[in-house]
Amino acid sequence: MLLALTWAAGSVDAISYLGLDHVFTAMMTGNTVLLGLALAQGEVLAVLRSIIALMGFAIGVFIGAIIVERDSQPVEWPEAVTGALVVEATILGLFSAISYLIGEGRSAGAVYLLITLLAFAMGIQSAAVRRLGVPGIATTYITGTLTSLMIDLLGWFRSIAAPVVIQKPAATGSIARTPSIPWDQRVGLLANVVILYCFGAFVGGILERKSSSLATLAPLGALLLVVANALVRQRRRRRA
Repeated sequence: MLLALTWAAGSVDAISYLGLDHVFTAMMTGNTVLLGLALAQGEVLAVLRSIIALMGFAIGVFIGAIIVERDSQPVEWPEAVTGALVVEATILGLFSAISYLIGEGRSAGAVYLLITLLAFAMGIQSAAVRRLGVPGIATTYITGTLTSLMIDLLGWFRSIAAPVVIQKPAATGSIARTPSIPWDQRVGLLANVVILYCFGAFVGGILERKSSSLATLAPLGALLLVVANALVRQRRRRRA
């Protein structure tokens, strides 16, 4: 489920960069760099797009945190996380509908609206993934994930003879986080996050070139699959 969310984030960045005048709406590290370059070159509109993306993402994280942190269930995938992803999927659906109705001839105002929607959705996703508490995993923060991967690979090589369990950071507040993760599973997850983010951008880029309307459905489809799977798992858990 985390990998599906990572794939969605990669495709969203491809869609926004190619279709919304070169701005990132998921990876704020890259977007901050674009903002600095735009300031250096005096490109006012590019600066505005990056600032809108940053603000939309920040507000999305804030709203997402309000949703997910109200639930203190000590379970692997809390219902509040599913609720946040439902909100995200709704926003992506709205983005897809508006993008389809507007078509290729987009005004500056329409572009700003679409950037805001995508960044807001990715902010909510980031807050939801953080609530899961999987160490080193952030579906919109690949630099940190790659750093964690390399450090863990070193530790993994050192501990092949005697497997070590990674202890998760202390929980914030009173919310219990997910259990510890063995080295091999953690390294595999980190590596797959990096790979699938790149693959999501690859697929999103191809779809955006072929049909921008079709491209918008890619991240939405991934989110709907994650939400559906989460709802099924939660229903089974209640029965148990």
